[in-house]
Amino acid sequence: MSPNLLSLPPLSLYIHIPWCLKKCPYCDFNSHANTGDLPEKAYVEKLLHDLEQDLSYVQGRSLRSLFIGGGTPSLFSPESIATLLEKIAQLIKFSDDMEITMEANPGTFETEKFALFRQAGVNRLSIGIQSFAQHFLKKLDRVHDDNEARHAAANVMTAGFDNFNLDLMFGLPGQNEAQALADLETALSYEPPHLSWYQLTIEPNTAFYSKPPALPEDDSIIEMHEAGIALLSGYGMERYEVSAFSKPGLASAHNLNYWQFGDYLGIGAGAHGKITLPEENKILRSRKKRQPEHYLQSTDTCTAESVVISEQDLALEFMMNVLRLRDGCDAPLFEQRTGLPLASVSEKIELLQDKGLLRQDGICSTEKGFQLLNSLLEEFLPTAPQNRDTIALHPIPK
Repeated sequence: MSPNLLSLPPLSLYIHIPWCLKKCPYCDFNSHANTGDLPEKAYVEKLLHDLEQDLSYVQGRSLRSLFIGGGTPSLFSPESIATLLEKIAQLIKFSDDMEITMEANPGTFETEKFALFRQAGVNRLSIGIQSFAQHFLKKLDRVHDDNEARHAAANVMTAGFDNFNLDLMFGLPGQNEAQALADLETALSYEPPHLSWYQLTIEPNTAFYSKPPALPEDDSIIEMHEAGIALLSGYGMERYEVSAFSKPGLASAHNLNYWQFGDYLGIGAGAHGKITLPEENKILRSRKKRQPEHYLQSTDTCTAESVVISEQDLALEFMMNVLRLRDGCDAPLFEQRTGLPLASVSEKIELLQDKGLLRQDGICSTEKGFQLLNSLLEEFLPTAPQNRDTIALHPIPK
């Protein structure tokens, strides 16, 4: 049952800037503490070289969105960001309503540059607040304090951004429900168009994994999560994805393209990409060289790995993405984005519908299914598992 890829999905671009002031103890992203002068000029040149190598994957499309993540991209100068965006626009056409997001820290140094980033062409900021409470910021070993967090949230609109995201965690060491809701209340007081609110988890290869902090009990985390969702709903914030909330009509275009199984180029150290090749009847996952020094020193290709998603994995990949969306998708999108007939998963869909985990219309979880998403997705695991390293390589957007 070979895929029959008839159309190209929308295209986005992810740019990874891997340096931070220091590595956070919970972070498992490809980020590296900066110990000297940032190689901005060399890195921007390498990013553009990287993109030029991938231009054949554009296949005539314009970019729907662009996301600059990290690391801490706001450590770069506005001049470097302006040069990068200007050069990219010369290589790939930007859509008329192009969303250009950059992650930023609330530190005073970065906040002072917000207006300059806006002038450079960034039209959406994602600010890594994590908490507005100083004692929790200390437990997370963040480099900013509570005053800087408030200053950044209060001044992002003054800097010219009418579209921005505040990044917030819950389930922090020693946190109770009242404290988690207080953080949310503070965030909502700044009227963000978009808010990412997600649970702190302990991931391998992090400092917290080596020396785990005492986190709230599972029942307590569930209660604060449910209370937080109710609070956000009361403020008119729609939960359109597992951990993403927005005012009506202001969901992130970059987020949606990920979760709707769209295509994206990934450039920068450790960046991942997903590209549909209709003429070759396949979908690729790619990864660039992870270590910044190796990436910068590349003399030929910046790509470390490029693999074809197997037929056995395509259905799982698709479901892992679209079922993160609260409204899922219409059934025809499955065939459009995977090239597989819907009949290839109809038996599993009907089984999940009978269990009350999927709705009868489209591909969308019920309220029960959304709460049991991991268990629901297990139903789509291939009976003969393939290489799981090819699954879900994309970064998590904000």
